[in-house]
Amino acid sequence: MARSLLKRISSIFSKGSAVHAGQSVSAQAETGLRIIPESEHQIQRKYLDDNAMKVVYRIIDGGYDGYLVGGCIRDLLQGEKPKDFDVATSASPEEAHELFRRSRLIGRRFKLLHVRFGRDLIEVATFRASHDSHPKNSDGEHGRQNESGMITRDNVYGTIEEDAARRDFTVNALYYCVKDHSIHDFANGYQDIQDGIIRMIGEPDARYREDPVRMLRAARFAGKLGFQIEPATAAPIRELAPLLKDIAAARLFDESLKLLQSGYAEAAYEHLQHYSLFEPLFPQTQKALDGEQGELVETLIMNALRNTDRRLSQRKSVTPAFLFAALLWYPVQQRMQQLIKEQRMPPLPALHEAANQVLSLQVKSTAIPRRFSTPIREIWEMQIRLPRRDGKRAQRLMEQPRFRAAYDLLLLRENSGEDLGGLSRWWTEYQSANEDKRGIMSRESGNGQKPRRRRRKKPNNATRDE
Repeated sequence: MARSLLKRISSIFSKGSAVHAGQSVSAQAETGLRIIPESEHQIQRKYLDDNAMKVVYRIIDGGYDGYLVGGCIRDLLQGEKPKDFDVATSASPEEAHELFRRSRLIGRRFKLLHVRFGRDLIEVATFRASHDSHPKNSDGEHGRQNESGMITRDNVYGTIEEDAARRDFTVNALYYCVKDHSIHDFANGYQDIQDGIIRMIGEPDARYREDPVRMLRAARFAGKLGFQIEPATAAPIRELAPLLKDIAAARLFDESLKLLQSGYAEAAYEHLQHYSLFEPLFPQTQKALDGEQGELVETLIMNALRNTDRRLSQRKSVTPAFLFAALLWYPVQQRMQQLIKEQRMPPLPALHEAANQVLSLQVKSTAIPRRFSTPIREIWEMQIRLPRRDGKRAQRLMEQPRFRAAYDLLLLRENSGEDLGGLSRWWTEYQSANEDKRGIMSRESGNGQKPRRRRRKKPNNATRDE
């Protein structure tokens, strides 16, 4: 990896080395429930989601326990508006399903209920329990783990105390009680939020083996919240990072979007690199980072992530196609140059073949849907076409649906140190020029090259009988 990135990451994480491990979470859990009253946590009721509250009240009216839980409570305590509100209940998925007309059960590995209110969706989960604590349910029908300890089915139900112990991090194990508007804290998560610490509930090595995606979640929460990962929680991550290769590629694609398209991509990326979690997601990009062009690759990635964060902060739209096109640009460019050199392929066919090969390998790590892979190819192809801007080509290129994304990638490439002869500056000026100026610019862009002559068709030598 490029030295500048390593130096920056080392400086960031050295600041967190003073965070002490403190009391283990398992020992904390034994101290019992802590109830934080509304007067202390000061979450204003007006910020609670109306539909989520309707779900909780309906569950309680049905004779079950119901709470707002997890990230929504964490974010409210941080003064942020939650993107989603989740509900935890003592009702089984089937029992909860009976309470709501517009609801449906989803998932086999982890069964959930989705309750719909127009475009809004509230996710309802039944209290989970440890597989070991309910052996009669752990026959493979409700709960199952493979030989490495990874949970492949997780529908073993229990109490709220057991559910809290099953959650990943203490900051996500907070339950909001609508009856008295207090927060129920079983794992000292409230204090960890005050201290800015991401701490695993239970023994970190075993919990990561149960679900390796928890390592990505640790990096995501640390990046999003600006927290430090507690030393014991961080210790096994680098060694266990390769376990991510056993996770379904479709799930890792979803996780990569949460990491890189939620407004804190730059910070999350630095955590991914520090804990060796980036390579399982983007192995070809990591190889390019470790290669001769590492500085260029690193700069392009950081600029692309900053650009994404900036657009999201301005409430502008972002598309995974652009970000993936930027992250995979150097792998595809390097493969294209290799095909041109070794097989003497023309640039455009070489790009098409390189794109096929790079995307075929990438989908094994993160399964990019076709609705994104097609635009990625088009953005890459435009990188070959954008230098060809003489005559009417420039105007026709501007009319292409992927022009804007391709132009943005061109800007990033040149701003990151790639020598393109001022091509992005030319296109910036061309877009703001009037029709006459555009015509002059297009003629001048020919660089004195003579137009290719059309070949005359040779006459047929065969004689015709009179």
